[in-house]
Amino acid sequence: MVRLAGTLLATVLLLSGSAGLRGRPTFGENAARAVSTWRTSGAATIWRTGFVPFEDLSTMSRKTRERVNTEYGWVVAGSLPVAPTEARILWDDGSTMRVPVIGPREALMALSPWPEEYTFLDDEEYKLTGATFTTTRLKTSRGMATVPAWRLHFSNLPGPIDRVAVDQKAVGTIEDAVGDYPLVDEQITGVEALDERTLLVSYDYGSCGLEPPPVSLRVREDPDVVVLGIDVPYEAPGPCAGVGAFGKGVIRLDEPLGDRVVLDAITALPVLCRHAQNTCHAGHG
Repeated sequence: MVRLAGTLLATVLLLSGSAGLRGRPTFGENAARAVSTWRTSGAATIWRTGFVPFEDLSTMSRKTRERVNTEYGWVVAGSLPVAPTEARILWDDGSTMRVPVIGPREALMALSPWPEEYTFLDDEEYKLTGATFTTTRLKTSRGMATVPAWRLHFSNLPGPIDRVAVDQKAVGTIEDAVGDYPLVDEQITGVEALDERTLLVSYDYGSCGLEPPPVSLRVREDPDVVVLGIDVPYEAPGPCAGVGAFGKGVIRLDEPLGDRVVLDAITALPVLCRHAQNTCHAGHG
């Protein structure tokens, strides 16, 4: 789970328009910190040379997906093979990476929103009866790749579920490299490239008034990254309803986006992480 450095008190102060808001870092300061963090923390190296998935780590047929009830449990109901100590990722450009892998039981629990010790009624369990070590295709930060996976077979589902077998925690994640970040309301939530130099940017922010304040989109361009953020006008101290607001705007870049990574100025994380969570952390698929 993303670790947020901050406290509830800090959030209240920000929403209330307290004097502390005036002392907050500027976009330029946040962007400079984000660029430095990205380059020096190891996150950029993981993005270029590690395993950074852009897609869901679990795949299944539509018929199987329609049958899955998220309230049900996932249990082992048969003998399972022993996991190899490691396997290989093969990218379409010919590059490879040896990676540690998880076992079929861990792959099963990655499908579940519940801790393994939870129990369920017999007719509310998906029963894993076997597993096969195989591969699956996956889009990553380095392009398309053939990735080790477990094919999980169930007695009461119409088809198997494939789950990527790479031990993400062991190979390193973007989130762990970047580390903690400040808790604030302003976040870049999405980016759509309208053309090679034009970005449609979505964002969230907190407001104390009934009418949304004028928000300014900000951008910093570097050869390896584009950093986005917003400026929200200072609101005077006083009672605050703490209204969450959102908006969209267009940014025109000086240079084509190319393969540059788009970062959020506050978190120093790729904006993509908001929609593809497995990109940044070792989570459920």
